[in-house]
Amino acid sequence: MSGPGNLGPEAALTAALVEALKGAPAVAVLVAQRVHVDPPRKPTYPCVIVSRQESRPFGPDDAQASGGLEHLVTLTCASKFGGPEEARAITAAVRAALHNAAPPVEGRRLVTLRVTYADVFRAADRELSLGVLRVRAVTEAI
Repeated sequence: MSGPGNLGPEAALTAALVEALKGAPAVAVLVAQRVHVDPPRKPTYPCVIVSRQESRPFGPDDAQASGGLEHLVTLTCASKFGGPEEARAITAAVRAALHNAAPPVEGRRLVTLRVTYADVFRAADRELSLGVLRVRAVTEAI
């Protein structure tokens, strides 16, 4: 349980990912600081959105006691460039910034951080191109 001023494990990991992306030069060139956990109602494109996060106990049977968690985080890269090129570039920059990175996670020890999936496609409205990445992280309580 998190105390006053402390983030829970999921929020702490999300904050670390957002800061890592905002601090990555290749990502910043493409999306500036538009990396959102809670995107605005009408976002400015291009942008990156933390769109889904799930977590579950990880490790031996006593994982609950040790605080080991496996996190699966979905990031969506959105572009209105008029084709998939920009979404591909953002997706590649996000992958490079996060795969095997070690951003500090408040109150947690980051064991591993890997990009396990990436896909780029045109959205149904034919205006947006989307890049979807799945990130797997394992953290432990400190």
